[in-house]
Amino acid sequence: MWYNIIKGKVKEMLATKAEERGQYEMICIEELVPEDHILRKIDRAIDFSHIYDLVGDLYCPDNGRPSIDPVVLFKMILIQHLFGIPSLRKTAEEVRLNVAYRWFLGYLLNEQTPHFSTLSHNFRNRYTPEVVEAIFFWILDEINNAGYLSPEAVFIDGTHIKANANTKKVIKKAVPKAAKIYEEQLMNEINEEREKNGKKPFDGSKKPEEKEVTESTTDPECGVFHKGEHKKCMAYTAQTACDKHGYVMDVTVNPGNIHDSVAFDGLYDRLVERFPEINACVMDAGYKTPWICKKITDDGRIPVLPYKRPMGAKGFFRPYDYIYDEYYNCVICPENQVLNFSTINRDGYREFKSNSKICENCPSRSVCTRNAKCEKTVTKHIWSKYLDFAEDIRHTPKYKKLYEKRKETIERVFADAKEKYGMRYTLHRGLSHVTNWVRLKFAAMNLKKFAIRRWNEDEYLRFYFIFPLFSRIYA
Repeated sequence: MWYNIIKGKVKEMLATKAEERGQYEMICIEELVPEDHILRKIDRAIDFSHIYDLVGDLYCPDNGRPSIDPVVLFKMILIQHLFGIPSLRKTAEEVRLNVAYRWFLGYLLNEQTPHFSTLSHNFRNRYTPEVVEAIFFWILDEINNAGYLSPEAVFIDGTHIKANANTKKVIKKAVPKAAKIYEEQLMNEINEEREKNGKKPFDGSKKPEEKEVTESTTDPECGVFHKGEHKKCMAYTAQTACDKHGYVMDVTVNPGNIHDSVAFDGLYDRLVERFPEINACVMDAGYKTPWICKKITDDGRIPVLPYKRPMGAKGFFRPYDYIYDEYYNCVICPENQVLNFSTINRDGYREFKSNSKICENCPSRSVCTRNAKCEKTVTKHIWSKYLDFAEDIRHTPKYKKLYEKRKETIERVFADAKEKYGMRYTLHRGLSHVTNWVRLKFAAMNLKKFAIRRWNEDEYLRFYFIFPLFSRIYA
């Protein structure tokens, strides 16, 4: 009896929804998008009509079929990067089904959205790297004009992006080693030093060296990346710079086998040309080389770098145990013996050698050298004073605190880009296409951060200024 009563009540409480899928309704798409949706914030923060000025000369004014609005195409790419959609085909499908995306593009519910092939063709063939770069810097200028950018200190680092290439489809090639950008300047200083010490200067003619590289037959412009515990893969490296608020200021893309310290010059030159007010460059230990420290210091800027673990055989004296005496141009070993200057080599290292007769009976020889002649050689780079300057900067409280911000700036940018925006791997092939893809992704990240901050400030003003006004009126 009680079971039947409870069963009847359950039946009364259980509601069923009638299927009314075929009904016609009069609705406004504006009412279907929440007021605090991220696309509303972006649409309110920036004027997209500026895109017409950037791409206007790529369209014929009086011939051909009417084109898809370039603002619509750019907004579709923006949607792809904002929501981490992996492909253009999937993006076009999501735009067709999602009401908020249609509102953002200005399309009605029954209006046909652009086909993915139109989107792909325009961004592969029409919109050049110069246009994509102009779009990136246009958004950055909007952020700067609003007063949100702080270029006084830049945080620089590199991250790898897995390429769309098979590690098994590769060939071995012998290629000439690329000349270092500072090679001529270094050789001039080496020869000056050699002449000062009565040595014959180098003639500058060096036999070209070759190195063997692994090249992908699928994407020849990527490179083999293998670092630490990372799995060996074909990849690209994105050298990126951001400010203390996490806004990406510029990015350059290189093959994955290019070291960070080699790729640094291209990014740094672009940065200081656009932002001459940069005062400090914050980087990790991979950038702690004599040339980078010299370049930044000679430009009147501060290199902020961490401690770098000295390289050498385990159990032996470390390089910092040998003290360089600049006045007498010699080195003092841990046993207080003098290593006299010998020569300076082509790589810019001064060589200091010990007296083998003294070292033969030295009690610390077993942790100093394995040389059969009982001769210890210590090298000091000609630009080592710039490394010493960077080491002094490292200990100052101001720059020690600034370096700690790396984890919440550039490292946070990379973490968000890979976890939220799909930058862990790329489906594009070729250096120029991957560069465009990375720039557009960072442009979307900058725009989202900018839009949210502007929206929050407007909400703050609305609450603290307008609300008290109505309170007085209705009091």
